[in-house]
Amino acid sequence: MKEKLEALRQEALDQLQGVEDVQKLNDLRVKYLGKKGALTEILRGMGALSAEERPVIGQVGNEVRGAIEALIESKQDAFQKAETEQRLQAEKIDVTLPGRKMAQGGVHPLNKVIEEIEEIFIGMGYHIAEGPEVETDYYNFEALNLPKNHPARDMQDTFYITEELLMRTQTSPVQIRTMEKMEGEVPVKIICPGKVYRRDDDDATHSFQFNQIEGLVIGENIRMSDLKGTLLQFVQEMFGPNTQIRLRPSFFPFTEPSAEVDVTCVKCGGNGCRMCKQTGWLEILGCGMVHPKVLEMGGYDPEKYSGFAFGMGVERIAILKYGIDDIRHFYSSDLAFLKQFARM
Repeated sequence: MKEKLEALRQEALDQLQGVEDVQKLNDLRVKYLGKKGALTEILRGMGALSAEERPVIGQVGNEVRGAIEALIESKQDAFQKAETEQRLQAEKIDVTLPGRKMAQGGVHPLNKVIEEIEEIFIGMGYHIAEGPEVETDYYNFEALNLPKNHPARDMQDTFYITEELLMRTQTSPVQIRTMEKMEGEVPVKIICPGKVYRRDDDDATHSFQFNQIEGLVIGENIRMSDLKGTLLQFVQEMFGPNTQIRLRPSFFPFTEPSAEVDVTCVKCGGNGCRMCKQTGWLEILGCGMVHPKVLEMGGYDPEKYSGFAFGMGVERIAILKYGIDDIRHFYSSDLAFLKQFARM
């Protein structure tokens, strides 16, 4: 029986070596290792063996089975790898093909101006403060010396959500919130960038939504000359070192005294042209010394502390800086217009 098993092993291994497909491999598995296979038929004769011979023949039978199964498993792995390789070759992507060129974007001109203004004031020691665009009547008006029914509110008519909630008309509420947060400590030195909303008709110079940046400084012995020096430094960094400013008396409920600030015309340098209507000056922002009542509402003693504030429209600065003739260009999503600034 031992000779039969050895002969069966040799026969099976020879047959399996020449197998070239999975179906033939399965057929040979059944032929040699199946329930009615050749190995099983030989081992059924073990009942006629003596007790001493059975362990020996059983061990040989297991060795024959192991050798056949090992070769079958090796063949299966080879077939599976070949099939996988064939599939990968059939399904592979040619990564050497040129890709589609992605369109290159750029920073929006308003964001460019905002970032530039922020960098200028950060360089002067200011911090950036932000607040909610949906504001309360108290922070937007009352805490800024604009009680209910005050006639100056008409200049800042806005969108009301409820009687006490509205879309902010200015970033000044951020100043009050910052003053409360500071709890009377000084110095306060912040700028407040953000969107604001007013019920204006859209035209070349107005929009119901625009961007504003306000500044606030509070401390001891803060004077109007400090305000003027700060604004002069700002405009010279923004528009050039030869730019000059002038302050004209004005009125704002939250500052006293108040002023409108003009800069020498960015087009003619102050000589007079159509852009400045031959005056040599262009209005740029409003400012003033913080009103004592506003200081009190923010938690500061007006007898001990003083401060100044200013506010500018970002679109106004961008129009002057880039020579743009219509504010609506900023919001029209006109790529021909916006691409001009991607290269700046």
